[in-house]
Amino acid sequence: MINDYLEVRNAEGMPKLVDNMMALTFLLNAKSGVRNYAIALSESATPEVRAALKKQLDEAIIMHEQISKMMIEKGWFHPHALSKQFHMDIESSETVSQIVSLNLFPGDTSRLGTFATPEK
Repeated sequence: MINDYLEVRNAEGMPKLVDNMMALTFLLNAKSGVRNYAIALSESATPEVRAALKKQLDEAIIMHEQISKMMIEKGWFHPHALSKQFHMDIESSETVSQIVSLNLFPGDTSRLGTFATPEK
């Protein structure tokens, strides 16, 4: 991994990584929503509240399914190929470890002289 992350050319591949992580976060939140609706449904007291929660639960399940399908189609998620998913998870953890080790706040971030700049 190139440590000069201030150069735009060194951000190659980052949009795909960001898309993947955003989709995964969205999937996990959708799963959490399904679980929360199911809990709320089991604890509801009136038929009207149960009906509203069941409708929201059904919609949350559909959203989880749509996100899962999109991630599978893009090759970001392999729920039926565990060895492939495990390999992707290992690669992701290595990438995260490399990103964490970057010096995100270097002392000198000056790019003066890198670009054509008028003299003062």
